[in-house]
Amino acid sequence: MATGSGVSPMAFDFRAGNIPLLVSIPHNGSEIPDPVARTMTEDGRSSRDTDWFLDRLYDFPELSDASRIVAKLSRYVIDLNRPSDNQSLYPGQTTTGLVPLTCFDGAPIYSADPPGESEIGRRVREIWQPYHAQIAQELQRMVKTHGKAVLIEAHSIASRVPRLFDGVLPDFNFGTSQGQSCDAGLTRQMLAVLEAQSRYSHVLNGRFVGGWITRHFGNPGQHVHAIQIELSQATYLDEMNLQWDERRAEEVRPVFRQLVSAAIEWTEQT
Repeated sequence: MATGSGVSPMAFDFRAGNIPLLVSIPHNGSEIPDPVARTMTEDGRSSRDTDWFLDRLYDFPELSDASRIVAKLSRYVIDLNRPSDNQSLYPGQTTTGLVPLTCFDGAPIYSADPPGESEIGRRVREIWQPYHAQIAQELQRMVKTHGKAVLIEAHSIASRVPRLFDGVLPDFNFGTSQGQSCDAGLTRQMLAVLEAQSRYSHVLNGRFVGGWITRHFGNPGQHVHAIQIELSQATYLDEMNLQWDERRAEEVRPVFRQLVSAAIEWTEQT
């Protein structure tokens, strides 16, 4: 992408599957186009608040038939899980916006003037809208083909972010917009996986109740069920160095496989 010109049409990777399950990973990307990077601080160019390696974590046989959409560009360029009008998802709480100006710890992202209205509008048109249009199209196809669609919004975050939340985040944070974005039966079936084990902590609609994608697309009345899974990065990363930890990943991946299996079983039973 160049400031003032068009972006590549491939700001994300998409693969269509043959079961009514779509996995969306909107914060997986860490790419920052050169014209944008030149306006950023070193902290901004680091893209350190990326949901690192989630595409790798969510790569297992149970998802081979599922649809998948994965962003390539950094959330510092534009946050695909925020509304395009930049309204806060958590009024009264500290959060980051559509085009973030600070990292999670408050460090500035831009060294010069931040993007103006015209540039933000361009990023919405060229990056945000195509991602959301692809999700909408795929969910509509699933409902038409299968009679239902399940959207798993895959996210991860550092286990400690003092500016955003107190203490240590639970390992698995499920968000269903307080029960509005997902059938209660599907939620129970997935949560049962966590309740059957003792290694990982979990919470439903705690600090995270689901971002814009979950809230916007989840509509049980229209047979679309969206659930956000915000994973503590301590479960699969060396957090200090933001590096993949094979041992931790192999320990947590079976839980994901069971969660996905539970979602698939629910689609087959209903």
